[in-house]
Amino acid sequence: MDGLALRIGLGALFLAVLIAVVTVVLATTGRTGPARALADIDRLYAPGGPRQGGTLTDRAMRPIQHLLVAIGRRLTPRRGEVWARRWLDYAGNPPDWPPERILETQGLGLLSLGVLGGLVGLGLGFRDGSFSVLPVLVGMLLGGVGGLWLPYVVVLHVGQKRQEEMRTRLPDALDMLTLSVEAGLAFDAAMAQVAYGTQGALAGEIGRALQEMQMGKRRADAMRALADRTTVPELKTVAIAIVQATELGIPIAQVLREQAQTMRVRRRQHAEEKARKVPVKVLFPLIFCLLPALFIVIVGPGVLRLMDTLLR
Repeated sequence: MDGLALRIGLGALFLAVLIAVVTVVLATTGRTGPARALADIDRLYAPGGPRQGGTLTDRAMRPIQHLLVAIGRRLTPRRGEVWARRWLDYAGNPPDWPPERILETQGLGLLSLGVLGGLVGLGLGFRDGSFSVLPVLVGMLLGGVGGLWLPYVVVLHVGQKRQEEMRTRLPDALDMLTLSVEAGLAFDAAMAQVAYGTQGALAGEIGRALQEMQMGKRRADAMRALADRTTVPELKTVAIAIVQATELGIPIAQVLREQAQTMRVRRRQHAEEKARKVPVKVLFPLIFCLLPALFIVIVGPGVLRLMDTLLR
């Protein structure tokens, strides 16, 4: 009973310290005085801004969101924010995940997983009637660090998955673009044919480049921007080849035909490379999962019979 009361008291003390730290962070990172007043005026009276201040729930959650964003921004290095913005471009800039949402999720993960890790360490700190504070500190540290960088892991996974999808769809899209240009369509019309006639991440990127050109951006600049928004080497090569063909006056149909032929060879080489990696990937599951089960099934009955014979 005394141990339970001690745990409850330490948990309450831990939560009180956490609330105090959050309050200090909010007081040191938030805007005060005229700066906060000017920011509120800009937010309320900007074109398209919230005239009535939003619903009651939005107004109640807004200070918490600002707190989480402030925590994420203060604990994240500048290079980390640049890295997140670049990988958000690779992930297609999901509308539900702006950069501010990444910082907000970082603050939420830091606090929630930090508290969870501290509670786990609190449970592990009681042994043999004594209490050690080291597991609590280690749990808070590991949980806080994991929660702080978990959104980056999610963004990295989404970006890599989208880039792999673009790599898979690139040969077919390039063949379609080549056939459209050779059939007599202009390059912009051929890009529109690919953008609106196919689906997936690559169609979205081509459609974005087409919209940039329609808004007055030079074709070379739009292609360079397309190359900057991807990690697929083949797509970068195609974009740079189109830029060079545009600047040097080389017929684009000829360039696209050569690139399509090269892309087929690279697709076959990539498939062969993945096929050669399969035995290595299967080796460890085979050794640690399948072979022990086979040994138990094959050798187990003989071992049991031998033990039965020796124990008689």
